[in-house]
Amino acid sequence: MAIPVLLKKRIELRLANYCEARIPPRVRGQIRLGFRFRGHSVTLFEERPLLRDMDHWIESVVAQFRYDPETIQWRLYCADRNSRWHVYWDLDPSLDFDRLLKEVDDDPTGIFWG
Repeated sequence: MAIPVLLKKRIELRLANYCEARIPPRVRGQIRLGFRFRGHSVTLFEERPLLRDMDHWIESVVAQFRYDPETIQWRLYCADRNSRWHVYWDLDPSLDFDRLLKEVDDDPTGIFWG
């Protein structure tokens, strides 16, 4: 089941603002953040240009937020070095998406931003 339309719009706006604020304008030619929705999840990713070809960008996943329509809660996932998703156990599922996004931003374990 997909994320409800109004909730998806709210999360989309929140993540667009987050991505805009996290990367200063002066370095956006070197790094950018984005996100994409798929079904009941939204993935936050970082992009950087290839060193040999600055016109091509490579993507690295940062975090994934999964929505459970039965509990109406979000759960946070982190990726391993092979971009496989694992539950981020340091934070319980939450009704508050911003709580999970703050955990990614603060990154107390170093799993999201390194």
